[in-house]
Amino acid sequence: MTTFLLIRHALCDPVGKSIAGRGPGVHLNEAGKQQALALAERLSRVPLAALYSSPLERAIETAQPIASRKGLEILPAPGFNEVDFGQWTGKTIAELEPLPEWRRFNEFRSASRIPGGENMAEVLSRCLGELEELRQRHEQPGTLVAVVSHGDVLRMLVTHALGMPADFIHRIELSPASVTVLEVEDYGPRLLLLNETGVGPVEMRKTNN
Repeated sequence: MTTFLLIRHALCDPVGKSIAGRGPGVHLNEAGKQQALALAERLSRVPLAALYSSPLERAIETAQPIASRKGLEILPAPGFNEVDFGQWTGKTIAELEPLPEWRRFNEFRSASRIPGGENMAEVLSRCLGELEELRQRHEQPGTLVAVVSHGDVLRMLVTHALGMPADFIHRIELSPASVTVLEVEDYGPRLLLLNETGVGPVEMRKTNN
């Protein structure tokens, strides 16, 4: 049994405004840097065995304060890379909203492919494969492993753990710098904690708005 702390990267400027995708050079903004420091403080007493990250800058920058605090190396987890948004990479939400492909993607995720990119079944397949590889690498009972990734990637893992269709992905909130805890055994995953942010729901709602 391995317990995973699934961490969404901290805030960067495109969040809620545009599709950063796998485009290079997207870094945490000042608020995100403060979130990453606060996250490292929240995890200061958690005995992490290993720390993994998506290869993108915003994920690595979120992991860095944790690595410094814990004396851990940030290890690569390519299966937890951001969704390949293909032709939508770099587009603003306002540009995408009139497109029927965008509306279909948001209403019918389970059967929609991003133009030039992935579908959500492929996203889930690769991150589940990475998760299982990490579980086998850290299979001692009670081991805690942190993984820094991206919102939709982690939401897909949560929908899988709960037996939900991918079409319900928007019913799950994962805030920047949030921690979701998934325990994985031979028979499958069990969700222990969802979207822990270090603040109460009212304060979190004000921040998200």
